[in-house]
Amino acid sequence: MRNSGPFHLHQTQPHNGWARVSVISSMCAPLGGDRLALDITAQGHARLEVTTPTATIALPGATTAPATYDVRLTVADHAMLTWLPKPLISASDSTLHQTCTVDLAPTAAVLLREEQLLGRTAEPPGHLTTRLTVYRGGRPVLDQHTAYGGTAPAWDGPAVLGGHRAAGQLLVVDPHLTTDHPSILIGDDPEKGHAVLTPLAQHPAYLATATATTLHQVGKLLDTALEHIRNM
Repeated sequence: MRNSGPFHLHQTQPHNGWARVSVISSMCAPLGGDRLALDITAQGHARLEVTTPTATIALPGATTAPATYDVRLTVADHAMLTWLPKPLISASDSTLHQTCTVDLAPTAAVLLREEQLLGRTAEPPGHLTTRLTVYRGGRPVLDQHTAYGGTAPAWDGPAVLGGHRAAGQLLVVDPHLTTDHPSILIGDDPEKGHAVLTPLAQHPAYLATATATTLHQVGKLLDTALEHIRNM
């Protein structure tokens, strides 16, 4: 493990054969103008869980330049990786461009979960863009781009968040999964949030997407989605 910039990597107690690492932020980041990157690799036959202990808060900085935060996950054959960061909070007047790129070997498995909160209490959000790109055996599985706040068109309209301020994604890719199940509507209540779980074409993969008023509601929806996947 190599530490640099605001990241301190801490190896925690292994559990049930899984190596576990916590990514601790040692300073306020990302601020405007910051360029951050995190590279995580699970070698062949490894089981690796990576988490963060606290939420990440995107804040305005001394410059108006956007901050960037790039996460790159690489999973070798017969390895399993879980990436479970705490939520990302887009504070007022901040600008953050975040990417997550996942490169999987054909027999690799990954569980990825991300949640975003647009604005702290009683404040508007900053400008946040996220992109999730997944490859398996060199073939594209998913390329999803979202943009919220700022100049993003219609981000709080009915076609995107519909007035909600929290969103989340859950991705599971596992060669043991079957994808002959139809899409599942998990939540469709304006008070409790909306979520859908859908298989991804031509790959053993499922993606759940959720929006709600609070992060707690988004978390419950994604928990339900994960239970559906585990029971398939």
